[in-house]
Amino acid sequence: MLENKDNVDSETFASKSSLYQEFLEERDEILRHKWIESEKAGRDIGFERALLDWIKNHRSEWRKTRNKNTV
Repeated sequence: MLENKDNVDSETFASKSSLYQEFLEERDEILRHKWIESEKAGRDIGFERALLDWIKNHRSEWRKTRNKNTV
């Protein structure tokens, strides 16, 4: 019974948390970047490489664009 209550609390938190929603959007962008770069390389480049590359080359611009769209 307690386990079900914890699941409901987690779902409520997830649906209301702007920080969690931003995390999900950022993760989607990283996964999209991973797919594109893997296609270019002709192999799976892996999540960690995609993450580091996306942070280094795309994150700041993505955040600027995202903030303009949310205001």
